[in-house]
Amino acid sequence: MIYYTQLIFIREGGEEAFERFEEVVLPLLDRHKGRLLYRVRPHPADVIDTAVGLPYEVHLVSFESRSDFESYANDPERQHYLPLKSDSIESAMLIEGVLV
Repeated sequence: MIYYTQLIFIREGGEEAFERFEEVVLPLLDRHKGRLLYRVRPHPADVIDTAVGLPYEVHLVSFESRSDFESYANDPERQHYLPLKSDSIESAMLIEGVLV
């Protein structure tokens, strides 16, 4: 099992496009042996310290393998909606890990 944590920073006014992107691509996880474990919108009062700023959302997903993740990332249906992502996201930090 492999895990991916993503910190997502949204462009000002990009919330609606980002929400539309998420509505379409998150259901595709099952197709690629992926699972959404957490989808969190941190509140500023909950952040003790940060060197990178407050993300709009934090996602934790799991896949059975890296190749399953790559299959998800390259899914043609997901690729079709990538303009929504690029229009709405300022930046994202993707962290790969394993359970120890």
